[in-house]
Amino acid sequence: MHELTRRLAIGLLASAGAAWLSGCGKGDAGGEQGGAAGGTSGGGAIQVGFAQIGAEGDWRRANSASIQAAADKRGIDLIFVDAQGKQENQIKAIRNFIVQGVDVIAFSPVVETGWEPVLREVKDAGIPVVLTDRVVEVSDPDLYVTFIGADFVEEGRRAAAWLAEAAGGEARIAELQGTPGSAPAIDRKKGFEEGIAQHPGMQVIKSQAADFTRAKGREVMESFLKSPEGKEITALYAHNDDMAIGAIQAIEEAGLRPGVDIKIVSIDGVRAAFEAMVAGKLNCTVECNPLLGPQLFDAVEAIAAAREVPRRVVTEAVVFTQATAAEDIKTRQY
Repeated sequence: MHELTRRLAIGLLASAGAAWLSGCGKGDAGGEQGGAAGGTSGGGAIQVGFAQIGAEGDWRRANSASIQAAADKRGIDLIFVDAQGKQENQIKAIRNFIVQGVDVIAFSPVVETGWEPVLREVKDAGIPVVLTDRVVEVSDPDLYVTFIGADFVEEGRRAAAWLAEAAGGEARIAELQGTPGSAPAIDRKKGFEEGIAQHPGMQVIKSQAADFTRAKGREVMESFLKSPEGKEITALYAHNDDMAIGAIQAIEEAGLRPGVDIKIVSIDGVRAAFEAMVAGKLNCTVECNPLLGPQLFDAVEAIAAAREVPRRVVTEAVVFTQATAAEDIKTRQY
């Protein structure tokens, strides 16, 4: 039996015994709860295997740096793997973590589906799983302990709300979607569609995946502007800042003024987005905080100490605009 699982069993038995002796317990103060597990073998450092999506943009690089810095600060033995944007690489990394017998496995999934087989292998090995940034779609919710990340649907709604107000409820919108099948691409699209549904004068006339990268954002926006509908575009909604920044280049190359001729709203809140807002080229960004390292290792340490952790940890989304960008950028950490 994996040491962490053995300690989990002991912790759960002890908790159950205490509840039985007292006849009642404390009320549930944290809502739906995930599982918990005990400490590391021999009392040494907690060993965590983390499978990162890749380094596709500023947000992801800041996310990786936060995780690595937090692990170092807390004395966590972190095995960090860059999957280079490929699900098969993440699955391979997770299976290697099983072989290495890590105490906790954490990852940010490239896409939502296709994880059930490998996560069942992890569960059979008795290793707790923590999801960060993106969630997975599985039939058994017990395949992971907790999910730490933003509410992507709400981010989409906030982007729509800002654009509806800024455009007076009238806009012909181009949309740059994220990686097909990924949670943020699915949910940010859903939230935005919910938001603009309240405004009949706002319509998405062009929509295509640009994989969360600047290069692809520029390429797709260039094709949008050259299409028959290109001259009708009055607004751009990008699922992340990097695609928006790439699109800004294409807009300028087409002889148009980004932020003026085409209003632009995106999501993430990276420093480059604030620089673009200060320059008047991006109108609004909805923050999706990448600095998840401290929250990740709060959960890991709670699991290792057999404490309950929330099933869902939601990070706050803040809307930033050109109006305050010059001041806001002074305090940006990423």
